[in-house]
Amino acid sequence: LHQAIRDFALPVGLLEDLLSAFEQDVHKTRDGNGYATRAELLDYCRRSANPVGRLLLHLYGVTDAPSLAQSDDICTALQLINFWQDLSVDIPRGRYYLPLAECAVHGIVISDPARQFATLKSDEKATNLIAACAHQASASMQKGLKLVHRIPGRAGWELRAVTQGATRVLDKIDALGAAVLHQRPTVGKADAPRILWRMLRM
Repeated sequence: LHQAIRDFALPVGLLEDLLSAFEQDVHKTRDGNGYATRAELLDYCRRSANPVGRLLLHLYGVTDAPSLAQSDDICTALQLINFWQDLSVDIPRGRYYLPLAECAVHGIVISDPARQFATLKSDEKATNLIAACAHQASASMQKGLKLVHRIPGRAGWELRAVTQGATRVLDKIDALGAAVLHQRPTVGKADAPRILWRMLRM
């Protein structure tokens, strides 16, 4: 890693953010804690996901402020989509990403994450909560999509594929609703034509 930092002049602060997020995630999982607010969850995304996009842009020499902001929007969206895709596997593992304040807005009061998240029901309240979380992720993704036109060559097309694949996962989260608490939506070969069509239309 030291060699890569030196060879590519990688911003060390971004790597420190990644370590900070990793440490936080380990502690929250160990202690059975959730995220109190959406702002707290977004701060985690700022350190766990956004640095990855910024490091990739650095390697391609893309450093202008609009591109960095769009990268942050995309990376945050990807992290959030991953959270909502993985609810059925994360909750049994003691990883709780649904913000407690968002839960309360939808009539789900969580005072003991380790006990109450494990017993969430696939009802209308949970469906509305997950739909709201998915909408927030979609809004963040849409804000960043113009970045695909700023990234040269193959990397730009790979970014198109990643964003449209994630958007397809969001479609499936919307379709499943609260069932994502017990079923992990995935993207397969059957989704490829739709993803490719969306890539071409970006």
